[in-house]
Amino acid sequence: MNFTDTIVALATPAGVGAIGVIRLSGDRAIEIVNAVFKPKDLSTQPTHTIHYGRIESAGRVYDEVVASLYIAPRSYTKENVVEISCHGSPFIQESILQLFVEHGARFARPGEFTQRAFLNGAFDLAQAEAVADVIAADSAAAQNAALHQLRGGFSKELAALREELIHFASLIELELDFGEEDVEFADRKDLEALVNQLLTNIRPLVSSFRAGNAVKNGVATVIVGKPNAGKSTLLNALLNEDRAIVSDIAGTTRDSLEDEWTLGGIKFRLVDTAGLRETSDVIEALGVERTQAWVKKAQVVIYMADATSETPEGLAAGVEALGALDIPVIKLLNKVDQIADPSAFVSAIPDLIAISAKNRDGLNNLETALLNVVGLDQVSTNGTLVTNLRHYQQLLQTQETLEGVLNALQIGLTGDLIAQDLRYALHHLGEITGQISNDDLLKNIFGKFCIGK
Repeated sequence: MNFTDTIVALATPAGVGAIGVIRLSGDRAIEIVNAVFKPKDLSTQPTHTIHYGRIESAGRVYDEVVASLYIAPRSYTKENVVEISCHGSPFIQESILQLFVEHGARFARPGEFTQRAFLNGAFDLAQAEAVADVIAADSAAAQNAALHQLRGGFSKELAALREELIHFASLIELELDFGEEDVEFADRKDLEALVNQLLTNIRPLVSSFRAGNAVKNGVATVIVGKPNAGKSTLLNALLNEDRAIVSDIAGTTRDSLEDEWTLGGIKFRLVDTAGLRETSDVIEALGVERTQAWVKKAQVVIYMADATSETPEGLAAGVEALGALDIPVIKLLNKVDQIADPSAFVSAIPDLIAISAKNRDGLNNLETALLNVVGLDQVSTNGTLVTNLRHYQQLLQTQETLEGVLNALQIGLTGDLIAQDLRYALHHLGEITGQISNDDLLKNIFGKFCIGK
């Protein structure tokens, strides 16, 4: 892959808009634009300046534009960068792009601008991945987590951990060079204390992934229960609109209804499902099958029961049936406004939440339960939240390897075995930030970026 070419791409979304931004990066970026930019000579202008002019070639005026100039190394990619703001006509944008290609640029690959920034040392790999997360953020929590990572908060934690580990790893490696002399340069008690401290720092990062994944991708939340339990009424109440048809006739919902709902800066993907029951109606039976399929994919299940027709024993049996799924189940008793005393249910079912979806009573308790399920305490702090599956997997492997080091120290294994585990731990930490990387990894990461970023 050639990273010496000057690349060009549309940096704004394709389609008609007020303006479009065309970005060039590389040694010849200023030269290529300067050949068709009139009337100023951009090669004589200082960095971080903006210039009004026109794109013109062979007597044809392509557009009146604004050129923003960033001279290396003071740019996003640490190369010469020029950004052309033109009118938003797709025809104009395409014509200017082709003109730059004719003058020596080539079209950028997905993520190539950010990949060049990484390769040129503008930031590490974890920060580069955060660029895509910032672009894709669709909630306040997702934005905050991505910006924290982009600013290097996550990388600083990892760098500190890795630096401490490198010191002891080097001492262990030194011991191996003097293996025949039976010397110890690394104090085993100090190394054990360090590994324990590293594990104290890494375990919260690993455990934060559940909340981080919820922040980044949303929480698949499936509402289930028997027909006429009030599932559709609950969906409407949470969304604050009449999204689902509500009827006293059991079995009204024949298919699954999906919508997104943001709570506490976290996106919940709500799914209202067909009621769970035995039925001879072919269409309703298909709806029940889809409900069961949704439950298997859910991250959280809201199980609803109708206080006017259910018994505590029946509710307990329904909740128990969901227990085998090994996912959080929030238990709701709906229509409590229509019964004299819900205490029999509440005492029989731990953590039962009594609500009236129709009157919106008790919904605040449901909201609290949902936020607790995804780890609100981690989301609402300023600490690092692991949102990337690749980072989580590497941290998990680091944790497991360090636990192996700790076990080796406690049972007195030889330095060569300890050194091997320390190498693995350093490798996994280094893969997160890109200190250890390969072409396939970089291609996989940056290939998921949009073109122009």
